[in-house]
Amino acid sequence: MNQIQDDILKTSEGKKSFKNAIISCWLGTAMEYADFALYGLAAATVFSEIFYPEQTPIIALMLSFATFGVGFVARPIGALFFGKMGDKYGRKKVMMITIFLMGIATTLIGFIPSYASIGIFAPLLLVVLRFLQGFGAGAELSGGAIMLGEYAPSKNRGLVSSIIALGSNSGTLIASGIWFLLSFMNKEDFLEWGWRLPFIFSFLIALFALYLRRFVGETPVFAKQLELMQNTREENLKSYTEDNKSFWQRTKAFWIMVGLRIGENGPSYLAQGFIVGYVTKVLLLDKQVATTGVLIASILGFLVIPLAGFLSDKFGRRIMYRIFCLLLMIYAIPAFMLLDSKDEIIVISVIVVGMCLASLGIFGVQAAYGVEMFGCKNRYTKMALAKEIGGILSGGTAPMLASFFLSLTGNWHLIAAYFILTAGIGFVTTFFAPETRGRDLNLVEDAI
Repeated sequence: MNQIQDDILKTSEGKKSFKNAIISCWLGTAMEYADFALYGLAAATVFSEIFYPEQTPIIALMLSFATFGVGFVARPIGALFFGKMGDKYGRKKVMMITIFLMGIATTLIGFIPSYASIGIFAPLLLVVLRFLQGFGAGAELSGGAIMLGEYAPSKNRGLVSSIIALGSNSGTLIASGIWFLLSFMNKEDFLEWGWRLPFIFSFLIALFALYLRRFVGETPVFAKQLELMQNTREENLKSYTEDNKSFWQRTKAFWIMVGLRIGENGPSYLAQGFIVGYVTKVLLLDKQVATTGVLIASILGFLVIPLAGFLSDKFGRRIMYRIFCLLLMIYAIPAFMLLDSKDEIIVISVIVVGMCLASLGIFGVQAAYGVEMFGCKNRYTKMALAKEIGGILSGGTAPMLASFFLSLTGNWHLIAAYFILTAGIGFVTTFFAPETRGRDLNLVEDAI
């Protein structure tokens, strides 16, 4: 059945639709991660002064990251809502809606008055818009990965699906590049209006992605699924929908995906979220040090991500995922020891290595792994919800918990232990996960 995708890509219309899918999915994911990277950078550097000026620096930093976590609370709700729509009505319609919602919410963040202007309503508005941003983003990443995976030739699915991770890296690069340039502004202008510019102008990415998605057709896999669901013969419909499995059998793949996601998302948001704040607010290094590290890592990501996807095509999803989780466990303690040196070159290197492992390489493997883990009937719902629940259990709470551990103990030891724990969950999960490389995406059943 994988031959369906291969045959469609041989036609001129199929090639054009696939090309539009690649570009629009890349832009949509770039939009999502530019939003979240901008918010993470802003939370780590300026939001504490704009929205929580009456708090101590560490408490303000913790409150900023708490608002950051609100987006992760909204993501699984959006994943469930839009995932069901995507499985019922198609990938394209849902992805048109999500990119629009994300673009509106992000742009409006740039227009929120400061605490000095409207008091408590400033952080409240931030929370509301952050929730809407997360609600749309909850189905965007998984939808893009599914669209590319369901189009891609099976032998290159890891490489093609990793384009989603390239989109996330592009978004991080855009955000960190803009933030790096803004860091040269004088502090007064930056706090008054400079930080708002990237949020306001992010709508341009959303508009372009929305335009391209108009010309993307439904994936070959969903088209085949729709044909089966519309078959009026009772025996075919019964065989397609009948499910006599136990709850554990029906949800095993889902919980495996949750575990894999924790192993990636926790370390990722510690590496590119908390550590940025730690470097600027605790180590008191110039904010350009952290943004330079993020910028360099984002550039290297254009090599690391497709390489990870290619290696997963060659050697398998499971072994590559396991290797990345193991490297993250080894990285944690030396990373914080080296950060405390306060040497700018060393600090930048620590950020770069952490992001290349946690935010880039492992993400490049995860895209195809998630798509192949689930059967076509409920792929969008299960994949999106599993990834977002895994995200909220790890990435969404990681910067806030790390800030709490720091305020509680005054050192990084518990933070490093938490880093190892999240990566370790992903590592252990790989021993229960199946190898899915090259799996037929038209199959109704999950991989396990």
